[in-house]
Amino acid sequence: MEKENKSIHEFDFSLIAEYFSNLQRQGPGSPEVTIKALSFIEGLSTDSRIADLGCGSGGQTMVLARNTPGKITGIDLFPLFIDQFNKQAEQLKIQDRVKGISGSMDDLPFQPEELDLIWSEGAIYNIGFERGLSYWRNFLKKGGYVAVSEASWFTTERPSEIEAFWQDAYPGIDTIPNKVAQLQKSGYVPIASFVLPENCWIEHFYTPQAEAQEVFLKKYAGNKNAADFIANQRHEEQLYMKYKAYYGYVFYIGKKL
Repeated sequence: MEKENKSIHEFDFSLIAEYFSNLQRQGPGSPEVTIKALSFIEGLSTDSRIADLGCGSGGQTMVLARNTPGKITGIDLFPLFIDQFNKQAEQLKIQDRVKGISGSMDDLPFQPEELDLIWSEGAIYNIGFERGLSYWRNFLKKGGYVAVSEASWFTTERPSEIEAFWQDAYPGIDTIPNKVAQLQKSGYVPIASFVLPENCWIEHFYTPQAEAQEVFLKKYAGNKNAADFIANQRHEEQLYMKYKAYYGYVFYIGKKL
């Protein structure tokens, strides 16, 4: 029997990339939240090296670039996103210090202790929170920072429907205190954690998808995979609206010991 709800990872990568390439953001967030997280990072200079892992098309990266000095490398698995990323950098005339490259966040091209800051909004789940933090730590200088947003439970108990959805989609989801403990266990001093407001999901992520979904469905009329993918996106939005009191994204900022 076919599962009623698929995980996004069960769909064709090229289909996912094309759909999200039509959106400014590939996940929940906002410029205000990026700037707030950045406010906890100290000591950045024009010599600082920053990496944005799972950068997508670079919406948050360009906010980083406008609000901090240093050179930024964006890394994403999808070349389509990186093309858009580099075009944005050129349009903003910051291509001399902001560059996107295709690659995997679990096979980084940096030298040990090369980076001052590792950034990742809504993407560390691809390799797992603890695994990502532990691996990425190798590339941070002593005193360097990591800043990631991650799906987290707000409560210790949840309705069975949303519990089952997340256990299927991302079993690594956990409560905020447990995530902070994982950050500390991975060799960081926890500096800050804060919940992303609802507008990061609704205004900046779900609302912009309405038009994109209609365009996508029209382009792929009769394509079951495309129709199933859009149905999946709409189902996720419905679940968020129903259960947003129980989960959301949380920014976690840590400093390497």
